[in-house]
Amino acid sequence: MHGSRISALGHYQPARVLTNEDLAGMVDTSDEWIRSRVGIHSRRIAGPDEPVDELAGHAAAKALASAGLTPADVDMVVVATSTAIDRSPNTAARVAARLGIPGPAALDLNVVCAGFTHALATADHAVRAGSSSRALVIGADKMSEVADWTDRTTCVLVGDGAGAAVVEARAPGEEAGIGPVLWGSVPEMGDAVRIEGTPPRFAQEGQSVYRWATTRLPAIARQACERSGLEPADLAAVVLHQANLRIIEPLAAKIGAVNAVVARDVVESGNTSAASIPLAFSKLVERGEITTGDPVLLFGFGGNLSYAGQVVRCP
Repeated sequence: MHGSRISALGHYQPARVLTNEDLAGMVDTSDEWIRSRVGIHSRRIAGPDEPVDELAGHAAAKALASAGLTPADVDMVVVATSTAIDRSPNTAARVAARLGIPGPAALDLNVVCAGFTHALATADHAVRAGSSSRALVIGADKMSEVADWTDRTTCVLVGDGAGAAVVEARAPGEEAGIGPVLWGSVPEMGDAVRIEGTPPRFAQEGQSVYRWATTRLPAIARQACERSGLEPADLAAVVLHQANLRIIEPLAAKIGAVNAVVARDVVESGNTSAASIPLAFSKLVERGEITTGDPVLLFGFGGNLSYAGQVVRCP
């Protein structure tokens, strides 16, 4: 079994910024109401001519460039998304075509907000089993396309974007850089977060999700640290799904990561679903807030009431 590591990250957000003041002109809300309830100041919104695979492709290209690799170096593309409109070709195949990746395994995973950490574990397992040597793992969502822009409780949450990681086999003698995943779900509560209907629309039971996230998930996140042989106090950073600042801050505190930088990208990006963790992680690295080799907890949760987390080493 070969261990794997993240060798590079990249992210992409559309140019259009939608502020709280803009939203106040669309629905009955205000900047104060949004900030006090979810902590979001602004979010990025993709245009009608910017599909999910384009967002994903930009983030993936940036990750490859950061790693000093070419598309020909990749043999697997895994995209976590729940907002792709077309069923076939899947988003991974379209990203591979955009970038000119020759003949990769190309698969999409739909685990909504926990999608990226599920996809990262899937790529890690493929590398460990020897069926892939280098994978692109991407979280990308265009939540604006499934938002109900008349519902002030949900439309204020969402944003669009993508984040990507290059996952490859560790060098001989090098410590594995992706720890064991801890994943699961609560199927009987799966309807608490939904993207359904024709056309599909995002809806959720906010109070149920908040209680579940702040009461049930801290212990699970601590178990993810234990699987990597670390205490929460050993973490240099915690990157949770960027759902709501009122969920992120209590959850991070209850994990016990007292020395860690806590990603708060939700403030400027909103909830970007599967994109939120790689987007926030890539920004922390780009800003130099964490350094190579630092242990970082990635923990996704939400849609399906699924969760997945693992400790990784910063590239």
